[in-house]
Amino acid sequence: MTARSAAAASSFVLLGALALAGCTGFYEIPIETPIQPKMDVTAFQRVLVAGFIGGGTEDVDANLETVRLLRSQLRTKSSLRVIEADVLPLAEIAAQEAKENATGITNSSAGVAPISPVPTLDVAKPEEPKAEPKQDSHKTEPTIRNDKDLAKFDKIFADVAYWKKLGEEYQSPLIVTGTILFTPQQNSGFVMQNREIYDSFGRRNVVPVRTYQERKGFILEPRFVFIDGRTGAILHSEKYREEILYPQQQSVPALSTYFELMDRVMPAFLSTLSAQKIRGTRVLLK
Repeated sequence: MTARSAAAASSFVLLGALALAGCTGFYEIPIETPIQPKMDVTAFQRVLVAGFIGGGTEDVDANLETVRLLRSQLRTKSSLRVIEADVLPLAEIAAQEAKENATGITNSSAGVAPISPVPTLDVAKPEEPKAEPKQDSHKTEPTIRNDKDLAKFDKIFADVAYWKKLGEEYQSPLIVTGTILFTPQQNSGFVMQNREIYDSFGRRNVVPVRTYQERKGFILEPRFVFIDGRTGAILHSEKYREEILYPQQQSVPALSTYFELMDRVMPAFLSTLSAQKIRGTRVLLK
């Protein structure tokens, strides 16, 4: 009985090999693999991309450009309704909040001034020009260069009362915020390049060559924070890092590099909120 089974199995393998050998070719068919979202957003009907704490370089307004890009992508690739609102200057808001916490300013102390109206009126006029430098100190974006600088304003995301109040203004949406670092970089070293070589018969050949290069580029480090507009609590947070380098003599605008790096991050961002599909091909034999 065992010998018969072995013979049958051998015949089956032989027939399979003959069938494959008789195939005249193959063809590819497209397939799509669905990926479930990382977050359950069924409780929300709206999404508010509020604003970001941006820094790294002054060549690109990372806050404004990130909000515009995310809203544009969510309009077409998410079932949530995108709320159109002014972009929050989140770095200035976080800086003001940090300053008030550091100095211990409270609402109750604001009521002390009216007790002596005459001195306050006399002092107010000379001190009016001094108020302008304070506004400049609130512009924190030019001073944000790295993660250490961002840490100074990170408490804004844990301010439940602030985000809950903001959510009440827009009917309790899902709030998207976070930080964006878009930092220039320079690097030098040996890189592999393809070089064309022609032999004595004029035949072309491409060979890898190790050469020394001075290169420049940018590093993009976005952190997306998703906040429940009903409670003000953080639901999810993710951070990414992408970088790109160009030859030193190549001139590439900072804004175009920003969009190129954001294109790499965008699929991961969208997969957090909605189901995405990975497209590929499958080979079938004829």
